[in-house]
Order: sequence, then structure tokens, then C-alpha cells
Amino acid sequence: MGPSMLRICTWNINSVRLRLPLLGDLVREMNPDVICLQETKCPDEFFPHEGIEALGYPNRAIRGMKGYNGVAILSRVPFRELTEGPDWCGKGDCRHVGVALEAPGGEIELHDFYIPAGGDIPDRDLNVKFAHKLDFLAEVTAWNAGHRADRRAVLVGDLNIAPLEHDVWSHKQLLKIVSHTPIECQTLLNWQKVGGWVDAIRYLEPEPTKVYTWWSYRARDWEAADKGRRLDHVWITPDLVPNLKGYRILKPARGWTQASDHVPVMIEMEF
Repeated sequence: MGPSMLRICTWNINSVRLRLPLLGDLVREMNPDVICLQETKCPDEFFPHEGIEALGYPNRAIRGMKGYNGVAILSRVPFRELTEGPDWCGKGDCRHVGVALEAPGGEIELHDFYIPAGGDIPDRDLNVKFAHKLDFLAEVTAWNAGHRADRRAVLVGDLNIAPLEHDVWSHKQLLKIVSHTPIECQTLLNWQKVGGWVDAIRYLEPEPTKVYTWWSYRARDWEAADKGRRLDHVWITPDLVPNLKGYRILKPARGWTQASDHVPVMIEMEF
């Protein structure tokens, strides 16, 4: 029996019901085995199970609410749902779901996160949204310290921070812009370090190459301006690094009709 591939994709879909047809386009373009969504913006009782079943994803773990946030894991691969995650910041706002995927050699733990965006003012005293973002990051780092990924694990999601100099179109111009402020970058990198994670995309595509996964809706011509940020991430445990075979960022998805401002990011692992 030859080696098997596992493709895990993450995408902030910005409404799963509105963009269900685009999910079909993603499947045709990237053929992922597992899709992790953020900002599904859909209560669980209205989740479009039939449409996703038709795309070939019989295994689903969802955490949704009306109008905001929401995460989901859609999988061709069987999994068992993990239930030990806390109620982050006591808000019950559907920002995390975890599963244990069946895989050759044993289960792979998979966590899907949607980190708070943080508003526009990078000051916790002036902006409760920014305070929430920093509090969430502190809480998830502490959780990860006690739940350190010493077994095979993958963490994906819209982490809403571009932590490295070449994760943004202009490091100098964005230092005071939420998503690239020093405190956010340092906090995210500390979480990565405490959790024992390897940044899969930057492992495969080191700096100084520019890598983006998000382009603002405010840009009249996003492609010509190309003022992007790498807000969407895939982290893996060190023991999975030898299995890492490639990655893909589906930049053309930003130009789809009724596109999300994020594009799908996928890694490929071989077992």
C-alpha cells in the first residue's frame, strides 16, 4: 500500500450560507480532505448540511451563532469531536472547534480558531474589542501551555494577526494598524512558542518572500494594489514536519463573485 495524502484547508468564508456555491468552487480547485471554516455566521440549526454533504464531506463539527463568528470542520476523514475546550473569555461566541482525525499512525488533533479582529484602535483602554483580542490570546496561550501539542496536532484558522515583517505589504506603515502592531505580533509568536508549534507556511515559504491571505474590501482594485496581509495560518507539531509536502494559497478566490476578503490556505501532508 502506497503513501496517502492528507490535505487540510482553512478559510474564513464570511457566511457559509451566502457562499455555499463558492465552497463548491474551493472543492473543485483544491480537493481538500478537511476544510476548516471561520465566520460561518450561522446558527447550528440552519447550517447547510445537505449542501455540504453533496460536496462529499459527511463528517462535520460545527459551532455557530446568528450573524457573527462561527467555526466548522468539514471532513471526508472520520473524526471524533473534542469537547474539552473552554468557553473563551466567558463569551460563548463560537470561536473554536476541535476534532481528532483518523490518520495512518494514529489520530491527529485538529483545532480551528477564529481570533477576535480587535477593532480599529490598538489600545486596550480605549477599545474593548482590542482588549478582548489580547485577553483571548492570553487565555488561549495559557490553555495551550497546559495542553501542549506533544502529540501530532494541527492548528488552523483566521488568527487575525500578520506576525512577521513580510506578512504585510508594508511593515513600517502597518506598525500602528490592528493586526500588525508589535504587541499583537509578539503575543501571537509567544502562543506559537508556548504551544510548541511550527508555522507550516513559513517553514515551506520562508521570509523575505511576501505571503498574503487577505485583501481588504476597501481596496478598489485589490489585485493591482496587492496590499495584503497573512492573517490565516496553519501550525503543526514538529513531529509532522517530515510529513509536510506542500502548501497552496488560492489567491484567485479573492476575485470570485461575492468573494470573501480572505482566501483558502491549504497544506498537504504525506503518510
